[in-house]
Amino acid sequence: MTAPAVTAGMALLLDLDGTLIDFAPTPDAVIVPPGLPQALAALRLRLGGALAIVTGRPVDQIDRLLPGIPHAVAGEHGAAIRHAPGAPIERGEHPPIPAAWLAETEAAIAAHPGALLERKAHGVTLHFRQAPQAGPYLRTLADALLAQLPSHALLAGSMVWEVRPRGVDKGNALHALMARPPFLGRTPLFIGDDVTDEDAIQAARALGGLG
Repeated sequence: MTAPAVTAGMALLLDLDGTLIDFAPTPDAVIVPPGLPQALAALRLRLGGALAIVTGRPVDQIDRLLPGIPHAVAGEHGAAIRHAPGAPIERGEHPPIPAAWLAETEAAIAAHPGALLERKAHGVTLHFRQAPQAGPYLRTLADALLAQLPSHALLAGSMVWEVRPRGVDKGNALHALMARPPFLGRTPLFIGDDVTDEDAIQAARALGGLG
């Protein structure tokens, strides 16, 4: 498939890991390619500001990796959205992850070197990129959490099990971003690489854009 040309009437919404930057053994070990911030800044200027990052990462991590670059950021698959630079982060009302499960799970994961539990404001991610053999075990831990927390659901990503609130996905995040300036009235172009991006791909197409 030929890549579409980015035109002035578009809004560009981008996944981060696996799309703009390569995966790394741990979330903190990723490297931003040289020239990427400058390229994104040029695209944002060309698009009248309509550049957003839509990611499973928390918003503050995008601020660290791409400081001042996107106009808007949808973090945690849309559970946390900042619509403009300096604007407050909007969060839905979701039950917290039980503290007892977090403590027990961190202790259990310690027996699987390379496996990692990443805490988020509204969910958790169980990483097994460095411990592929631990994948089924981590799935069992995730299922145990979901038995306690019916408000959440499991999403399988690239070497991760993601537990997130039901109804939270990148598709809904894309709709929320496209409803406000500078995205409003533009044609969305979303680019992602994983099953976690499929909702946003479908949402962009439903709005007459591309995914």
